[in-house]
Amino acid sequence: MTKRVEANDPIAIYNHGNYYSDGRNGLPQDHIKALELWHRAGEHGFAKAYVNIGYAYQYGEGVEVDEKKAIHYYELAAMAGDADARHNLGLEEERVGNMGRAINHHMIAVRAGDNDSLKEIQDLYSDGHATKEDYMRALQSYQTYLAEIKSKQRDEAAAFDSEEYCYY
Repeated sequence: MTKRVEANDPIAIYNHGNYYSDGRNGLPQDHIKALELWHRAGEHGFAKAYVNIGYAYQYGEGVEVDEKKAIHYYELAAMAGDADARHNLGLEEERVGNMGRAINHHMIAVRAGDNDSLKEIQDLYSDGHATKEDYMRALQSYQTYLAEIKSKQRDEAAAFDSEEYCYY
């Protein structure tokens, strides 16, 4: 892992940051070091690192809670295609009452396979904040996503260990 980090492998850098964040794999828990590594991974193009930085600012892990910075990092990750970031932006828009923007963020996340955003749109529909058409579009998008990722190998893996493995 260290060699991969030294070679600037963004996934290795990101994972190393996670180890510091959680205090795993023989590393001490160090949120500052985790943030440093996530910034580095993000600069090397790994969007998920920006989601973790957003979480850190949202919940004050290694930094002061700063909602604006959290949103900024979620936006960076979302622009790079991260579905979790889109989901989080959708939740933030809901919190401040921008339901149209919330639905748009969740729809983008659903098209990328985010089941939590599908559930969120369902809840928005149940609460009267989304239309039936919004919910139907979300269901269709999610079904399209599932059809695109369907494969014989995934089905076999799911059948082999249905308790632990699920790709939808």
